[in-house]
Amino acid sequence: MKYVLIALGLILFISCGKDEQSNFVAENDAEIIAYIDKNNLQAEKSPSGLYYVIDEEGNGDRPVASSTVTVAYKGYYTNGKVFDQSDAKGISFPLQRVISGWTEGIQYFKEGGSGMLLVPSHLGYGSGNYNGIPGGSVLIFDVHLISINKEN
Repeated sequence: MKYVLIALGLILFISCGKDEQSNFVAENDAEIIAYIDKNNLQAEKSPSGLYYVIDEEGNGDRPVASSTVTVAYKGYYTNGKVFDQSDAKGISFPLQRVISGWTEGIQYFKEGGSGMLLVPSHLGYGSGNYNGIPGGSVLIFDVHLISINKEN
């Protein structure tokens, strides 16, 4: 009987977590659509749920998921509050080591390109709090893909 109760408890816990995450998907999508409408943006939505705006496509190569890139960016919430920002020189990082919204989204740009990524929480930091970012948060990034770092 004890094991049955433990199993039922685990099932309930897991299903509540999935419900919470699926609630964020619908809430995040509505929040992003409202932001797009309010700011008159021409955004595309990918099959994963990422929204993106291409201001300048760029004229260099496109990165792939395994690329290391240099990107200048500003990250903020839909209310405009900035939570992170690079300087104009940008920062370099492998696309495999960032949130999946970035791994996917940066690939829509060519070198020199710029625009915006509107990242729902399931492609960001999920439903848990992370370094001051509240769980379930929509994250918006203004990005400029400065370069794809070539291996020497």
